[in-house]
Amino acid sequence: MPDLLLERAPEGYAVLTLNRPAAMNALSLSLRRELAEAVDALAADPGVRVLVLTGAGRAFCAGLDLKELAGGGATAVPFNRADPVAALGRFAGPIIAAVNGAAITGGFELALAADLMLAGESARFADTHARVGILPGWGLSQKLPRIIGMGRAKELSLTGNFLSATQAERWGLVNRVLPDAELLPAARALARDMLSALPSMLPAVKQVMDDGYALPFGAAMALERARSEAHRAGLTGAAVGATLGALFARGQQQKNG
Repeated sequence: MPDLLLERAPEGYAVLTLNRPAAMNALSLSLRRELAEAVDALAADPGVRVLVLTGAGRAFCAGLDLKELAGGGATAVPFNRADPVAALGRFAGPIIAAVNGAAITGGFELALAADLMLAGESARFADTHARVGILPGWGLSQKLPRIIGMGRAKELSLTGNFLSATQAERWGLVNRVLPDAELLPAARALARDMLSALPSMLPAVKQVMDDGYALPFGAAMALERARSEAHRAGLTGAAVGATLGALFARGQQQKNG
């Protein structure tokens, strides 16, 4: 069986499934390379505007394949080779992490590379960098405090303890928790909801939010205003009217359906 499964849905989204269930989807060098290449290929495909990332079996991802790394002996550990998190950062559209089971250390960082997370009831999160003697390199030390607060992030990273799906939802780490059987269908439905937006707007809105979040509030507000004005300069009344008509028609369909 391949280490990575790819499904392209005709609606315009793709599902990438880590497929090493016997190893809890641990990120071997081969899987990291394959995942990065697949994400870059999807990023270049105009027919794919939303990405769903999940894992096969009982885990989302157990992190780097430590057995493979330990087998390298005196060779330097190749953390920066085939970086899937950097590849996910190059995907312009929304990324949904559908977290089933354990998301540990590098797997936790992989989930944090998504724009939002849905969690199955079996999902649990842990940062064991401090326990295994590796510093985070895929963004966890900076992203996690910004999402759940510094104190909670330090509690997780300095203990290595697990965080349940329910507590993760309370802390704002995941958008919502679902029964495991409903996790992937919910991620697909969310992807379809996103695809109801104008094609150009998904990456534009995502980018202005991400870019602004990295700035002080005043600078972020100025950034939004500048991009909004630049975007409005290219709008016409006919285009706005057509968009409003399509929205009205979709609303009527939902009401009648």
